[in-house]
Amino acid sequence: MTFYINASQRDSVLRISHTLKQCILDHQEKWSELVFLCIGTDRVTGDCLGPFVGQKLSSCSTPDFTVYGTLFQPVHALNLTAMYSFIRKRHPEALIVAIDASLGQKKHLGYVTIANGALYPGAAIHKQLPSVGHIHITGIVNVSGVLEQLTLQTTRLSTVVFLADTIVQGILEMIPVTDLRS
Repeated sequence: MTFYINASQRDSVLRISHTLKQCILDHQEKWSELVFLCIGTDRVTGDCLGPFVGQKLSSCSTPDFTVYGTLFQPVHALNLTAMYSFIRKRHPEALIVAIDASLGQKKHLGYVTIANGALYPGAAIHKQLPSVGHIHITGIVNVSGVLEQLTLQTTRLSTVVFLADTIVQGILEMIPVTDLRS
């Protein structure tokens, strides 16, 4: 089940934190560490949500999680397959939370989605990329429909930054994760 959270609502940070925590608790496999895989590029405004989240999370000094994908070292379509393979080898018992921007219906613009299961990055722009993660978080940055690549390029930076800030606050609200491990 996918949960939709309106990032503009007053309690959105707590709802993100609670929903992510519940998805982690519902995860059946044992895990010993938490990895955030933040996907996107800084070359397209609408696609930089992941790297923004990764940058902000990586600046937090905590042993509770590891972050891949930042503004300075993005994980994007060209390196996703290799990076995901590297993460799986380096962190074989990790619970991976994939984070990416997405396009959606107009009524969901500015929403955060959280769900158990893999993320299918690049689907909005019809790219064939591997599914990644055990749990995924997306920020709906613009409306889908036609010319998705152009839509991503003309997305407001303020929307992306606002969603990234809200997602990061929600993640940090549920830290530490030591009591969540199987």
